[in-house]
Amino acid sequence: MATGLPPDAAVGSDIAADPTSLIAEVEALTARIAEVRQGVGRVIFGQQDVVDQTLITLLAGGHVLLVGVPGLGKTKLVETLGTVLGLAEKRVQFTPDLMPADIIGSEVLDESAEGRRSFRFVPGPIFCQLLMADEINRASPRTQSALLQAMQENRVAVGGVVHKLPQPFHVLATQNPIEQEGTYPLPEAQLDRFLLEVEVSYPALEAERTMLLATTGSVNERPRQAMSAAELQAAQAVIRRMPVGESVLESILTLVRAGRPETTPIEAVKRHLAWGPGPRAAQALMLACRARAVLDGRLSPSVDDVVALAHPVLRHRMALNFAARADGVRLSEVIDRLTGLLA
Repeated sequence: MATGLPPDAAVGSDIAADPTSLIAEVEALTARIAEVRQGVGRVIFGQQDVVDQTLITLLAGGHVLLVGVPGLGKTKLVETLGTVLGLAEKRVQFTPDLMPADIIGSEVLDESAEGRRSFRFVPGPIFCQLLMADEINRASPRTQSALLQAMQENRVAVGGVVHKLPQPFHVLATQNPIEQEGTYPLPEAQLDRFLLEVEVSYPALEAERTMLLATTGSVNERPRQAMSAAELQAAQAVIRRMPVGESVLESILTLVRAGRPETTPIEAVKRHLAWGPGPRAAQALMLACRARAVLDGRLSPSVDDVVALAHPVLRHRMALNFAARADGVRLSEVIDRLTGLLA
């Protein structure tokens, strides 16, 4: 493992106070994450980028939106991560008639043996540590807004009483990009709450071959716990203490500000984008780059991490205008133009 400090000034870190301690913590965390990846690999075949980006999101303390057609193992991935990371996991199948009370809980009227009546709060499935929000875009805007509050504030309010959610709390939502009938597009404010948008594609040939042989026999491999919820929270704290070089910080700011039509130096961005990423995109990049460095066994992130994470961080925080969509411009092409500034 490379343990040298970044060549330029480190910012946003307390490594100067006790570098030896932080290096030891990052090394131990890297070894533990290797066990987690190995545990997930026993059940999820191929899709390494999807697994890594989901782990990056959890290590950074965020939520992830998984976008892909049905049958690619998105639900299986969430179930596996819940077991391997030792998190209390629940699943909600979102439908148009799902009400906010169906996910956050509601108050019921109880009557004691003495005839006294009082309201009692019954927690909904959102009171877990890893929530699988399946086909989140099928929920009505009212239900989506209730989930949005929980994602942002880690709490819900019912009957004027605030109830804190278990910690850590992460939402792994899925969305089908093909079928749009009976769906409600997620508002930009809610999309921005997802740290990464991860595209789940079809597996490679050898991965699909291995999956067929492993999942259609009499015995299926089961995931094993490799980390606890407390250890995940400790890992998230270590991630925030990691040093970030000045060059990485400047690369993040350059990328995000160049994605805004108002401040970009790229003419194509001015012509094609209706709006660009906000400051939360820069925050997401900063945390995700640190987590990716740990996955790769490094003490601090590099500009390569910024480039690698540009697409999952930015694509749900930017929108093409009508003229660009009519001309067949793809958002991925615009992001590629942005990352070209960092070369």
